[in-house]
Amino acid sequence: MNDTLLLKNYIRYLAAVRQQAKLTIETYRTELEMWFRWLEEKGLDAAAAETEHVIAYIELRVKEYALSSRSTAKALSALKSFYRFVIDEGLRADNPASLVPSPKLGTRLPAVHTRETVENILDQIDLSKPLGIRDRALFELVYSSGLRVSEAVTLDLDDVFFDEAVLRVRGKGNKERLVPFGGEAEKRLKAYLQDARPLLAKGKGTQAFFIGRNGRRLSRKGIWKNYKTAACMTGASSKLHTLRHSFATELLQGGADLRSVQELLGHAVLATTQVYTHVDVAHLKKAHEMFLPKLEEL
Repeated sequence: MNDTLLLKNYIRYLAAVRQQAKLTIETYRTELEMWFRWLEEKGLDAAAAETEHVIAYIELRVKEYALSSRSTAKALSALKSFYRFVIDEGLRADNPASLVPSPKLGTRLPAVHTRETVENILDQIDLSKPLGIRDRALFELVYSSGLRVSEAVTLDLDDVFFDEAVLRVRGKGNKERLVPFGGEAEKRLKAYLQDARPLLAKGKGTQAFFIGRNGRRLSRKGIWKNYKTAACMTGASSKLHTLRHSFATELLQGGADLRSVQELLGHAVLATTQVYTHVDVAHLKKAHEMFLPKLEEL
């Protein structure tokens, strides 16, 4: 079986059997395409690769592309998963990537914004244009409901229930959950539907809730760029995902229990949500250092 067909079968397996999220599938596809190109330059095919080849390839990626520990771990994860599939297909008996250790990942606390910072960022958006009205509504919704960007742009018109003030969200693994949204988000969403979306739709019958200037569903890449523009005007973090982190942290600081936050964020395991407790502790420590006099000053 040639490498092209093998990759195609593996991608089908990830989607149909493993039911992996689209973003995960695309990440693995990209990683494996780079791996295949490297092998081709060496005159090898994927099924014949050995551990020494995996090591040489990863070392080259780290050296030439300055991969972070997290990105290196992701590349290795893709290779290990792929070769488990190759073994299941009966094309080889061992996994050449299994003996290559993944780099240790330090605990990375997510960046968060205060409510004032978020409001300052959103105030930079030009509401005199349909695209600005749309962006304000989308960013407000991400912050109000703690959505992933991919979840926000895949919303359809019938996923937003204004009477109940909830969304039907499709998260990782295509798992659905209901998430509430606040009054400010409701106001911005209604303004978008009334004043901006009809102008952007241009008569097209798309069911996508958030659409671009071409009348089709909005892409993640485009909305990332727009948020970065607004955030950079304030000197704040330019990552849209920070709004999701800020949502979770505010809930915990307000007294919400960890399990409820897990449900709202759509985390499969509680351990993923627990990182926000560390953010909350960091906030408390900062306040402690600021307002509690040092012993020697007493």
